[in-house]
Amino acid sequence: MPSPRRGRRPGASGTRQAILDAARTRFAEDGYAAATIRKIAADAGVNAALVMQFFGSKDELFAAVMAVSPAALARITQAFDGPEQTLGERVTRAHLALWEGDPQDSEPLLAMLRAAISTPQAAAQLREFIQARLLKQISPRLQDEHDATVRAGLASSMLIGVIVGRRIVQVQALVEEDLESVICLVAPAIQTILIARSGADPN
Repeated sequence: MPSPRRGRRPGASGTRQAILDAARTRFAEDGYAAATIRKIAADAGVNAALVMQFFGSKDELFAAVMAVSPAALARITQAFDGPEQTLGERVTRAHLALWEGDPQDSEPLLAMLRAAISTPQAAAQLREFIQARLLKQISPRLQDEHDATVRAGLASSMLIGVIVGRRIVQVQALVEEDLESVICLVAPAIQTILIARSGADPN
């Protein structure tokens, strides 16, 4: 664990960077769920209130570490608002649009994805970025915590796989297909994964 910083406190920009550096390390080591504002503050040598003053919440701090704008992060969260029967389409659209939208948001994520293929820490951060949000949103909809975890893992793996195919491996058929068509094909599968079927026949 990094030692708390000592000596004269740096200016606002230096303090903000110290918090980001501490958060990046803490998220990579502990994961999003286990990393706390208190731990990150201690690593950065500041109090927790100052972290909240700079970033507002752990979610916004994580977005800053991932170099994703708060507005883009909000669009993912907002995708879970609305009719349940169109949840898969909204979630698929929000995620894929983020990866293929504004370069300010998409390029850092693509860089993280490329690094994740060979770097465990980058893989952990990327997994947390997608899976933690899916799990947080679908858990209240499902009674079984294990079931929710598995569903979030499957959905996040599918969404990442589509981006790998289109942007990293560049499978020709996927690259040539327009985003709307890809969303229409992927959304029903995401819908099935995220929404438990009530009264489903176990056989």
